[in-house]
Amino acid sequence: MSGHSKWHNIQMKKGKTDAARGKIFTKIGREIAIAVKAGGPDPALNAKLRDVIAKAKYNNMPNDNINRSIKKAAGEGQGENYKEITYEGYGPAGTAIIVDCITDNLNRTASDVRHCFEKHGGSLGATGCVAWMFDRKGLIVLEGEDLDEDEVMMDAVDAGANDVSFDDGYAEIETDPNEVDAVRGKLEGKYTIASAEATLVPQNTTDPEGEDLERLQKILDMLNDLDDVSEVYHNANLPEEEEEE
Repeated sequence: MSGHSKWHNIQMKKGKTDAARGKIFTKIGREIAIAVKAGGPDPALNAKLRDVIAKAKYNNMPNDNINRSIKKAAGEGQGENYKEITYEGYGPAGTAIIVDCITDNLNRTASDVRHCFEKHGGSLGATGCVAWMFDRKGLIVLEGEDLDEDEVMMDAVDAGANDVSFDDGYAEIETDPNEVDAVRGKLEGKYTIASAEATLVPQNTTDPEGEDLERLQKILDMLNDLDDVSEVYHNANLPEEEEEE
């Protein structure tokens, strides 16, 4: 899930079991299909596809799987007809939640997402009900135990970044959402890029506690467990151990 920070999420995904990794591969395969449909099968000409391939490799998705997904998506009349759709709603304690989905069955996805919200005290809302609480930003995450903060800061700013923050072997670089590919391209080769994407960052955060926190975590876990869900954004500050389970 994505709160106002990404690196704990990345660490969590990389440490998943084989079964959970298979689910991640399924989701990434759908992202590849959407990217190919939007910009073609050549990553050199398709920035969105390059981003998804980088994400796939970081999650240890085999090259054969990546190539098969690209070829399947590029085949005329083959494969599923995936669509992107976003749902918005509220979790316990008024937490704002946005759910991005990639699906071949809108009715199934809407029902599944609604169930996740309502089972643990949340509610699905109308389009736009919480989107105003988030800003769309570009986010590039560099990985490395020996990152030199001054050097990374200088290189990132020179590449066109707006801001840089550091934590636990990661550098989080904020850009304009349309500049992710350009900034990443200037940093590739010198740094290990763990993630590069346009994302949603909450303007303000909440601090759910006790039963509210437990119910919120169950909602987020259920949503992330759905194959149709590609990303979940929220504005809650979650204890680090909660995110790494």
